[in-house]
Amino acid sequence: MGASGEHAGSALTRETTSSETEETNGAQAMRKRSVVIAGHRTSVSLETAFWSGLKEIAEHRGISVNRLVETIDAARGTNLSSAIRVFVLQCYKDETVKD
Repeated sequence: MGASGEHAGSALTRETTSSETEETNGAQAMRKRSVVIAGHRTSVSLETAFWSGLKEIAEHRGISVNRLVETIDAARGTNLSSAIRVFVLQCYKDETVKD
């Protein structure tokens, strides 16, 4: 992955904003957001970079972030926030390995 957070030739690429760069140079801010899983609202706390990555993956797949979180939830073996982080990391890792 390049300094700007891009993967050469990857379908999952994005520009890094200056505020994201500032955050990645220090501690990432935690963001709590609500998602609906099986009709129940729950809160998930993730670092900004993981929310951005999750949104990008959902857009790439043509589904909502909520639907993607439901899919991750159905397959998880740990807490939801950790499962989402591992999922996002694996998606980007898979794209990097293809390059």
